[in-house]
Amino acid sequence: MLIFALSIPAQTITDTVPEANPARPTVSTPATLTPVGYLQFETGSLGATTSPEFATRIGINQVTKLTVLPRLEFFVQTEPYIHSGFGRDREIHPGEVFVGAQAVLLAGAATRPAISVSYVRRLYESPAPELDLGTFREGGTILVSQDVVGFHYDGNLIVTEQTQAGVRRAQFGQTLSISHALKKKFTISGELWHFTQPYLNSNAIGNLWAISYPLRRNLVIDAGFNRGLTTTSTHWEEFIGFTYLVPHRLWAK
Repeated sequence: MLIFALSIPAQTITDTVPEANPARPTVSTPATLTPVGYLQFETGSLGATTSPEFATRIGINQVTKLTVLPRLEFFVQTEPYIHSGFGRDREIHPGEVFVGAQAVLLAGAATRPAISVSYVRRLYESPAPELDLGTFREGGTILVSQDVVGFHYDGNLIVTEQTQAGVRRAQFGQTLSISHALKKKFTISGELWHFTQPYLNSNAIGNLWAISYPLRRNLVIDAGFNRGLTTTSTHWEEFIGFTYLVPHRLWAK
């Protein structure tokens, strides 16, 4: 996908093309939406080691977004390939499939944050081992974003419904990502996140660091790592990926 995105010299990318609005690679999702009428692809690879369900795990992840109205966005989240290992066991599976929508409640301004809500529903449950956050059937999120004195923050409050052996449990999560633009267009992000683990009677807590760079207005590459801070957290995660906004509107304004 990245090769395809970079090998399109016939297209003319001008300042009239809107900027991409990446949600990756942090756990937090911004309260702001992608440009109306443009498809956005967020694609990456994540490698993880040492978790309650696996010793190693490598996955390809994909989120496709389309904002249809200034305050309404739809998205599809997939993980088409997962390779995991635990001891001598090796497995390859497709990951889970989710669909969702995000709506802006309050548009951001200089003195007030943007506030949104989102809902996501699982369409396909995968047998592949999950990260420390587990898997869920449906979930809702309150999202807040704002720029403050040269820094940008995204905060999320998350509630999901997890199921195991016919038993339903609520999972609660909180995330806070803070980013700052450096010289030469690089942006560095730091994040703290926490999720309850209802079936383990424990908590997953992590610290994430990432760096991103816009090759074009509509193409942003990123890389980083996450360190789990509790015994039931995935110990290490490394990731690399990109966000690509297709430079052609799907319908006329």
